[in-house]
Amino acid sequence: MRPFDELGIDHVGFSVGDIDAATAFFTESYGLSVYARSTSPAAETGAAETRAAVGRHGIRFVLTDAQGADHAAAAYVERHGDGVSDIALSTPDATAAFEEAVRRGARPVAAPQERDGVVTASISAFGDVTHTFVQRPTGAPTHTLPGLTPVDGTPDADGSQSGSNAAGLHTIDHFAVCLEPGQLVPTVEFYESVLDFEMVFTERIVVGGQAMDSKVVQSRSGAVTLTLIEPDTSREPGQIDKFVKEHGGAGVQHIAFATDDIVRDVTLLGGSGLAFLKTPSTYYDLVPERLSLLRHSVDQLRSLNILVDEDQDGQLLQIFTKSVHPRGTLFFEVIERLGARTFGSGNIKALYTAVEMEMERAQQDGGR
Repeated sequence: MRPFDELGIDHVGFSVGDIDAATAFFTESYGLSVYARSTSPAAETGAAETRAAVGRHGIRFVLTDAQGADHAAAAYVERHGDGVSDIALSTPDATAAFEEAVRRGARPVAAPQERDGVVTASISAFGDVTHTFVQRPTGAPTHTLPGLTPVDGTPDADGSQSGSNAAGLHTIDHFAVCLEPGQLVPTVEFYESVLDFEMVFTERIVVGGQAMDSKVVQSRSGAVTLTLIEPDTSREPGQIDKFVKEHGGAGVQHIAFATDDIVRDVTLLGGSGLAFLKTPSTYYDLVPERLSLLRHSVDQLRSLNILVDEDQDGQLLQIFTKSVHPRGTLFFEVIERLGARTFGSGNIKALYTAVEMEMERAQQDGGR
């Protein structure tokens, strides 16, 4: 077996400036549970840090709030604000994965070390984001992390039991990564040659005077998917250009949570106060012309601002949250797949058409 055949998402490392605010955001907005905490000196620097692990089912975030410029988390927040600083990858052999990745050209960040029976090792990924390989003892709970103490009262210590506002979000569908101009091809080559990912989808999206190129890479296990996006600087500046500028380089723009019932879960999440992006009503007038819904109704989608798209394998329904990040550089997505394997690019064009129709209608109404 090759060292990268069984990669999965172990957890997402978030560097934050206020651990209490970040914890409240994930628990109150998404219904996640705090299942472990830690306050201890960082092993590599001795700088003070506070960590909290939140999650449910296959979604796990480890939040780190650190003091001192020599701590990686503090340096990340200084450069980018709160955000994804590590996409940790589960593997049966962290040492073998690390050594093979470095042999193939990956930049080492942290050599293999074992603590509490868990082996970890890190390499650089894109921008200031790392990949930490995580190997757990056979039969050990998947939520265990060195230095984190389970919180009393969390039944399974994995976040599977959450509050009344908890939706049925169960896994991370994909990460959307914005790259600096000229970095799309090298980044794809890195994932293909170093980690044995495969490119499963590619497209060029043109909306008005803007354009972007996207390539999707996926681990051999199918459990880790990255949508890599690069702006076309020969066209008008767009949202990818803005992200790179405001974020200070490449990084994770959004994380998509998978659900088995998007109507139910968006209703629950909206009831907890989570704000989603609005969609022009005209968009829904055009849905019957684009496709025949496999699930849910146009009225349900319209009332909740849910988007729908389809490819040759089926349909997908999706919605994006409003960004509450001070720089506007991070948001989340909820997605339900009904066979579709793509990422909703048809919605970009459909939304653009809907906005144009809304503007034309407004001009006509204003001329009466």
